[in-house]
Amino acid sequence: MDDQIKISVKSANFFYGSQQALHEVNISIRRCFVTALIGPSGCGKSTFLRALNRMNDLIPGTRLEGRVELDGQDVYSSSMDVIQLRRRVGMIFQRSNPFPMSIYENVAYGPRVNGLMKNRAELDVTVEKTLRSAALWDEVKDRLARSAMSLSGGQQQRLCIARALAVEPEVLLMDEPASALDPISTAKVEELIYELKRTYTIVIVTHNMQQAARVSDETGFFLNGRLVEFAETKKLFTAPAKRETEDYITGRFG
Repeated sequence: MDDQIKISVKSANFFYGSQQALHEVNISIRRCFVTALIGPSGCGKSTFLRALNRMNDLIPGTRLEGRVELDGQDVYSSSMDVIQLRRRVGMIFQRSNPFPMSIYENVAYGPRVNGLMKNRAELDVTVEKTLRSAALWDEVKDRLARSAMSLSGGQQQRLCIARALAVEPEVLLMDEPASALDPISTAKVEELIYELKRTYTIVIVTHNMQQAARVSDETGFFLNGRLVEFAETKKLFTAPAKRETEDYITGRFG
């Protein structure tokens, strides 16, 4: 196996009951790259993202055919510990969803329930480290005991990123992480993504093609549940190989 590849998806077909949402998706996601997924609403990109850490399992009647491999290991094998998988492959949702507790406790929650820390001193170090990683420490260090709900939308989203980082994942899945944010907060999240890729493999679903062009190394274009094209971001946006991709990025449809 190519050790540059973190996630490999082979002939993936996904079904909600009898309705097929993904058709024969093949993609290799590179380690410590930002991979963007673009396409019109309802084209399957969020379904695909959730398939990578089995979040779709929470929806009754869903099934995946094909393979999704993380470091060469089949994510859908019966021996896979799904809780452990979701710790390794964290998820950031479109709308920030901090827990109704303090800023500190939001970050400490994951390490605590996973038994990663022996004592409060270790927990303090982890909380500071992850808030720094999420570019939030300087803004909240004097009010860690305050409710996470007191933060602005952009700060809440960065807190959710810190919460995901606190359990030491390897991959971050981001589903429209800035779509509900103002331009300044969006810029901060994009800067953060750029910093995080030094350590993490990141897959981001976005409706914003300019954002995909700014933050990603490689981009996949989905249409009607199929991965139409996957290429280096600059190449996909400047010289797409497929007519459908060109029509979408030039605004002819979608």
